[in-house]
Amino acid sequence: MKPVILFDGVCNYCNFMVNFAIRHDKKARLQFAPLQSDTGKALLQQYQLPPDTDSVVFIDQGKAMLHSDAALGIARYLDWPAKILYGFIIIPRFIRNPFYKWIAKNRYRFFGKKETCMIPTPDVKSRFLD
Repeated sequence: MKPVILFDGVCNYCNFMVNFAIRHDKKARLQFAPLQSDTGKALLQQYQLPPDTDSVVFIDQGKAMLHSDAALGIARYLDWPAKILYGFIIIPRFIRNPFYKWIAKNRYRFFGKKETCMIPTPDVKSRFLD
């Protein structure tokens, strides 16, 4: 199974980040599913994560990562120069995660929210699981 990014499908910032990942993953190694989708819900259950998980989830090699670990795990798959974001791994998790959680908590206020999940364009639709 290819690595999968579960994201908040109604969050403008999350959708921006998904589009960023798509643009910087020319080899199309990453797949995507909104947390709100049937596939997203099934994967949360499969990896024993709470159904109300409110964070990006990155599933890679049979392991589910949350918060800043997920974001950095995704960065490892991106093309250069976006891959350089993985360098933030040197920052200890106890510093990274509170910053990540603060942005996640305020993402609707900072970036807004859509009424429905994003609809992928035909050229990337095959990379979406649901």
